[in-house]
Amino acid sequence: MVNNFFENARAEIHGGRMFPEISGETFFRETSKGVLVTTRLYNLPHSEDVCKSRIFALHIHTGTSCTGTTDDEFKNALGHYNPNNCVHPYHAGDLAPIFGNNGYAYSSFLTNRFHVKDIIGKVVILHSMPDDFTTNPSGNSGTKIACGKIEIIS
Repeated sequence: MVNNFFENARAEIHGGRMFPEISGETFFRETSKGVLVTTRLYNLPHSEDVCKSRIFALHIHTGTSCTGTTDDEFKNALGHYNPNNCVHPYHAGDLAPIFGNNGYAYSSFLTNRFHVKDIIGKVVILHSMPDDFTTNPSGNSGTKIACGKIEIIS
């Protein structure tokens, strides 16, 4: 079997002050068909009501740091990664929603919106609400609750 993976990156995700227990990682693997984005998250906020299970937005932002201010602890994440100046939800950094499962989540999808080399050094942000795929510029996705810096791995 031929290995079609060429370049890999990873963001180790950590929760902020509101949800410090959130942890996880997002992997980015360049393939001949696009970038495979795989996310595993733990200790997400969740509801016991099955009809209100949590859905979160996940975006790549242009910033290079998971730092910020008292009012916005991930302010330095800046805006969505959008090198082609597309309208939302066509930003290169607009990723698939994350469906919580009793505090845990796993997601994997393929995208051709960017290459791994394009996102090294940027950050991944987990938002408290799902992306509505309509509202500019960020999809009305709520508060930034976790962050991770994308770094190359071998």
